[in-house]
Amino acid sequence: MKVAELYRILDRKFPPTLSCDWDNDGLMCCPDPGREVKNILLTLDVTEEAASLAERGNFDVILSHHPLIFHPLHAVVSPKLTGLIQNGISVMSFHTRLDKAEGGVNTVLAELLGLRDARPFSEEGIGRMGELREMQEADAFLSFVKKTLSCPFVEAVFSGRPCRRVAVVGGDGKDLLDDAIAAGCDTYLTGSMSYNSMTDAAEKGVTVIAAGHYYTENPVLPRLAALIKALDGGISCWIFDCNLIKTLV
Repeated sequence: MKVAELYRILDRKFPPTLSCDWDNDGLMCCPDPGREVKNILLTLDVTEEAASLAERGNFDVILSHHPLIFHPLHAVVSPKLTGLIQNGISVMSFHTRLDKAEGGVNTVLAELLGLRDARPFSEEGIGRMGELREMQEADAFLSFVKKTLSCPFVEAVFSGRPCRRVAVVGGDGKDLLDDAIAAGCDTYLTGSMSYNSMTDAAEKGVTVIAAGHYYTENPVLPRLAALIKALDGGISCWIFDCNLIKTLV
């Protein structure tokens, strides 16, 4: 399978019509669309370390969630970008379209947490809401989330009610909290929220859990690897841990 063919398939699976207007995702870099794809590096972010690994490891494609290029460029002078181009490495980034799509970030997150009947709850289509199989006390659900997502720590504000109907938004979900509450959730789980957003949430009668931006989005990478292997079993997929934020406990 060649680079152009792989992108056409993924572009149909995660169509650009799902991307938010402010987003910039898709085919970020493509120095050789006819290059045969044998090795793909999957990463949440195309960090300098990820790009360097792709160059040293003879990877053909980097597949990321966060866009390699988000803001317009006036010149291509970054060593990271020039290195990718010189080594013929293509970069495909699926950001908000992967947040919204079935089988994407939030679908995987809902599945990991065992939510039944998971469905979109916001007008944007980002996020999923479903029901736990059994009602859980908030502290028990918090421990379950921390263990399931392998988070070093979890922040939360508690409503005093048990958890049953849970809305999830991988990454930064502060803007969708009110949508989730309007849809009837009693628990809202996201990656990160500001201090003020968390404090305000405490007064809205819903338990809010911030489990880490990286830890709520990274689980989609094995799903993408499985998708690619199903397309072409001859392609090797390597998942790279790009998290640069360290936690002292």
